[in-house]
Amino acid sequence: MVARRIKTAALVANTTVNKKVSDIVKGVIDDVRATGDKAVRSYSEKFDKWSPPSFKLSESQIQECIAKVPPQTIADIIEAQKNVRTFAEAQRASIKDFEIEIQPGVFLGQRNNPIATAGAYIPGGRYPLLASAHMTILTAKVAGVEHVIACTPPIAGQVPNATVAAAHLAGADEIFLVGGTQAIAAMALGTETIPKVDFVAGPGNAFVAEAKRQLFGEIGIDLLAGPTEVLIVADGAADPLTLATDLLSQAEHGPDSPAVLVTTSEAVARATAARVDDLLRRDLPTAELAAASWRDYGEIVVVDGGLDEAFAVADAYASEHVQILTREPRQALEKMRNYGALFLGEKTCVSYGDKCIGTNHVLPTRKAGRYTGGLWVGKYLKTQTYQEVVDERASGELGRLCARCSRAESFEGHARSGDLRAHKYLQDSYAWIREGE
Repeated sequence: MVARRIKTAALVANTTVNKKVSDIVKGVIDDVRATGDKAVRSYSEKFDKWSPPSFKLSESQIQECIAKVPPQTIADIIEAQKNVRTFAEAQRASIKDFEIEIQPGVFLGQRNNPIATAGAYIPGGRYPLLASAHMTILTAKVAGVEHVIACTPPIAGQVPNATVAAAHLAGADEIFLVGGTQAIAAMALGTETIPKVDFVAGPGNAFVAEAKRQLFGEIGIDLLAGPTEVLIVADGAADPLTLATDLLSQAEHGPDSPAVLVTTSEAVARATAARVDDLLRRDLPTAELAAASWRDYGEIVVVDGGLDEAFAVADAYASEHVQILTREPRQALEKMRNYGALFLGEKTCVSYGDKCIGTNHVLPTRKAGRYTGGLWVGKYLKTQTYQEVVDERASGELGRLCARCSRAESFEGHARSGDLRAHKYLQDSYAWIREGE
């Protein structure tokens, strides 16, 4: 494999837990565990300068928020949520309960039962991330989760009206204006006013991710997500302006968002690099963040082995978002397996997935695409099995098999459960049973 880097990242994305972040998060969790709402209020005042009479929004407050959102934004939220709902409903329909009779009188089955309660975290540090409400709340509701609470922080001391509207329209049963580690801890542990949930989903900064990591086990979580990532695979036919625009669309998420181009064409690589520099000099309002990401985490890789090599390089990155801007983009469906989500062809883009197309945007980062997919309806379901034996002979034969398997592992108690069925239904004789009679 021969690859040349036209641009190399100055920094490597950190996949380890920052000890300072870890210690701060642990302190917040311990305080919330000990004093509940008091700790939540203290940290909300400290980090967000926010201390309302109640963190929970009343129905009238929610309606006031919705009334302040422009009608077109409300219409767009509804349209985007329609797409998310349609896809989530198709996912749910693909998950089937079943029962089989593996031998006469022996029935095995599977049920997919929704989690009872879930918490949705909707970030809001820099921007009001409305789409995170669609992805977390609506998906949970389609899965059948009975009670979903939403937590989102104020933005610069103000109520994020559009985020509240999105959470309400997505189906949140309760909405709390609280963010950061204290929000994750409150949902996971429960406080006097914020109910404990069984599962927490949603993206967030390093503190939110670390809180989810530390609390996993006490609650379930969707996944541990780091900074947003994009990787584009392009051939010689790709448009450098499109490549540059789409790379920067993800780099603007923050100063540590990797943006990578893997291409078979050096001409495309160099033209794209020039286009990125040109776009950053223009009127992009988020240019400061995007430029920092591009400077420190941007890469351009040129491969000499054709698209097969480009796909192999992309698989090694296992990026969160992978765009395929080639003549035959659907080749990637057969050639690649490590990614959060694929975006095929110039007519789609990662921004569609982030905001409105319908697939979920809570996706694995930091190479986690090697072993997991992103948030989906199935994350809110517990796949649970059951067994029933109704035939006496079948039970007896299983008892004999169980006893032999158990004694091979020196589990005598297990073996005797099998012995007992063989004794009852096949009249087998065992010394341990006779001694007890």
